[in-house]
Amino acid sequence: MCLPYAAPPTLTRPAVTQTTPPPFDPRPGIALQLDEGLRLVLAPNPSPMTERGTNTYLLGTGVVTVLDPGPANPIHLRAILAALAPGERIGRILVSHSHIDHAPGARPLGHETGAPVLAFGDADAGMSDRMRSLSRQSIGGGEGIDQGFAPDERLPDGTELDVGGRALRAIHTPGHLGNHLCFHWGEALFTGDQVMGWAPSLVSPPDGDLTDFMASLDRLEAEGPTRLYPGHGAPVADGPARIRALRAHRKGREGAILDALANGADTVQTITDAVYTDVPAALLPAAARNVLAHLIDLAARGRVAFDGAITLSARVAALPARRA
Repeated sequence: MCLPYAAPPTLTRPAVTQTTPPPFDPRPGIALQLDEGLRLVLAPNPSPMTERGTNTYLLGTGVVTVLDPGPANPIHLRAILAALAPGERIGRILVSHSHIDHAPGARPLGHETGAPVLAFGDADAGMSDRMRSLSRQSIGGGEGIDQGFAPDERLPDGTELDVGGRALRAIHTPGHLGNHLCFHWGEALFTGDQVMGWAPSLVSPPDGDLTDFMASLDRLEAEGPTRLYPGHGAPVADGPARIRALRAHRKGREGAILDALANGADTVQTITDAVYTDVPAALLPAAARNVLAHLIDLAARGRVAFDGAITLSARVAALPARRA
């Protein structure tokens, strides 16, 4: 069955007559109708990194497209199939990127339905040349990647698919991961882990690249979406505003990192300790990955320099800002 989700009202009314829409509160295993031709099935994989769990989307009716089937969980697989109306079938399976909370469920679902799996490429696809070079150094990474993932068909940037009588366009948005795709469908933009409303995305080199991430934010803002459907968390009503807020957040982190360097911090760990003072201890390793991503980006722009090779323990120093 499907539970209705009502979007917030678009008109401003006096406070005394304004009604509060039902909260976005999906339950694992129960399909939630988000809009005409759009359903969500929440995967049962909540965590500090996935919020309530992975959002699996069912697009269209009749011949349905599934986006991000989530982890290889038999219970979730059955829930996806149970969300189909009588006579419906799954025609294709899309994967936004090859993290283990998005991709592993694709192959079992494909085996069950005969539907092909489509994605930008395998786990290493889309990695920038700089990150490919850094992957041979001691910088860690590889967290949560489905290393064995490989699609049946590749979706190059700009590929359009007919989904429910409307064009769904694949947009290559590297940054969170090199093979990350977003999908534009009418007034909706499915943003995977590139843009979420509840938290900023993790960028962990060499799999993630902050320079690419910021460029992808610019590209998504230029798409002009009115509503975002992320890989985790609630829909975002004002997509451009959220994208601008995430860009400002990253710029704020960059400024804090440069301030920490100016105040004597000179390694990834000491910078992390100085900048992320309000983060629970369990999330500090992820914060350190973000700091490393910022430092690599700053080094590429001539704002900082590593003492020797880029490693987790290397010392880092700020460089004088270049004059325009």
